[in-house]
Amino acid sequence: MLIELGGRLIEYHFARRRRRTLAITVDATGLRVCAPLRAPWREIEAFLRDKQRWILAKLDAWSRVPRSPVLHGVSGETLPLFGAPTTLEVRPGRRRVVEQGSQLIVHARTRPLDVLVAWLKHRALDALAPRTGHYAAVLGLPAPRVALSNARTQWGVCTEGGAIRLSWRLVHVEPRLADYVVAHEVAHLVEMNHSRRFWSLLTRLYPGWREARERLELAAATLPVLKGTR
Repeated sequence: MLIELGGRLIEYHFARRRRRTLAITVDATGLRVCAPLRAPWREIEAFLRDKQRWILAKLDAWSRVPRSPVLHGVSGETLPLFGAPTTLEVRPGRRRVVEQGSQLIVHARTRPLDVLVAWLKHRALDALAPRTGHYAAVLGLPAPRVALSNARTQWGVCTEGGAIRLSWRLVHVEPRLADYVVAHEVAHLVEMNHSRRFWSLLTRLYPGWREARERLELAAATLPVLKGTR
């Protein structure tokens, strides 16, 4: 589908669903519009024109996001560690990783990326588990069980049993953005939904969650792809 917004011809993906309201999203794949089954076109186009400044700003922001780098596990490659660029140096030897300033020295006889990922997971858990306990304490709750997932797009999950699973790839993003994910999942310990009470609770834990959510969406599109690993 096409529509002219701000003098620009914008392509978008359109779908009708059993829903009551119009919804729009903008991400790395472009603009998506979801409308109620019986919504007339004049209302859909009026809605898009009303939101055109937001839509164009988001499209422009996504157009500036670099593509995810693919890492092969060789010296000289870079990846973000807690938001800071870090350079890899690969050396033969017993499997281990040494953090030295802005450099990660990966010792491995074979498959250095496997060694690196195992180390990154440990770093992620060491960093995220205390933050989970911190936000739980703010709500007067005991520290929940924390485990890691391999998800690339779903940053966190809070289970009905009160456990929290966080993507180990949060080790790549700035700590303040990872904190947003942690606070979001901790809020689910009290409200297992996205009701007004949930968002009020999240605001109490992390007042700047809206900005963090938008920045995290952009960061997700630039996460490195570690070739041959899960």
